[in-house]
Amino acid sequence: MNDEELFHVLALLQVEGVGDVISKKLLAHCGSATFVFKAKTSQLASIDGIGSVLLKNLKDKSVFEKAESEMKFINANTINVSYFLDDNYPERLKHCIDGPVLLFSSGNIDFQNRKTISIVGTRQITSYGTEFCKKLIADLAPLNPIIISGFAYGVDIVAHQAAMEHNLQTVGVLAHGLNQIYPKTHKKYVSKMEENGGFMTDFGVRPIRKENFVKRNRIVAGISEATIVIESADKGGSLITATMANDYNRDVFAVPGRTTDKYSQGCNTLIKTQKANLLSSAADLIYMLNWDIGIASKTRNDKKSIQKQLFVSLDDEEQKIYTYLQKNGKELLDTIALHCDFPIYKISGILLNMELKGVIRPLPGKLFEAI
Repeated sequence: MNDEELFHVLALLQVEGVGDVISKKLLAHCGSATFVFKAKTSQLASIDGIGSVLLKNLKDKSVFEKAESEMKFINANTINVSYFLDDNYPERLKHCIDGPVLLFSSGNIDFQNRKTISIVGTRQITSYGTEFCKKLIADLAPLNPIIISGFAYGVDIVAHQAAMEHNLQTVGVLAHGLNQIYPKTHKKYVSKMEENGGFMTDFGVRPIRKENFVKRNRIVAGISEATIVIESADKGGSLITATMANDYNRDVFAVPGRTTDKYSQGCNTLIKTQKANLLSSAADLIYMLNWDIGIASKTRNDKKSIQKQLFVSLDDEEQKIYTYLQKNGKELLDTIALHCDFPIYKISGILLNMELKGVIRPLPGKLFEAI
């Protein structure tokens, strides 16, 4: 997209009443943002959803001054801009009807051929939530996923920190423009995150507004393969994000907790109402998303590929499964669980450990075989 078209897209998004859905209609009908502003009123009036108020707002010349200000900021700060029809725009967001027309980003973000998960939760994270989040990301690290969150207090910043600790790409989705950082106490993490990952937002040079925190959740939910809720009270932004993820047909996972714990109530409700899968370990996520550990580990540059070691030590449960697979060859996970007398939730974790030890390998169709 050239600078002239970017300028007019920025101006279009400044028009009062024009959101992502309406702007996409206008762009599809007129072919470009430049022609939206050149189009005759009669032509625009024929578009579904374009009424007299919006037609009047499209004549507001002040949007060009705002667009000029944003262009100067983008150029002065080397901001990356992704248009929703561009190749560098996140693929999963392209399939969301209300996905942003423009995404502004900083740092080194690469969504190509990568497993991407969003982790959300309460700002009042407990020690239980902290430990679960850290262990989850540590266990997923060999698969080299991208960790998405909202850069807020609580679960968000714990997820970002854990990702950085394991040299994973992590992206903070902001509810404001890249001209500021909120909360200010998190400024100390900015440079480290931008080394491998960075920040993303659909807001230009805008002030912080409460309603924008809910609006940005659609990006968190839509950009990822799955959304994980670590802890949440019975109401909150995390549950809104989970609802959005469900609406986008994304997988949703929730970490269960005691019924008496305030910040487990939201997660327990999601599981109880079948709006989220129960997540007790990384193995649950890997199994439900059908991630191939063997292939994924080869993409990680700073980790050795998972390979069979000499004199691997297997516990009694692992040995039982290994012996069964040696005797029977390729078997489905459900069949292994049945014949080895293990519940599905337990055998997922055992198989994950055995894959990491290099004694079995996953095959397409959720089959496993001994090496």
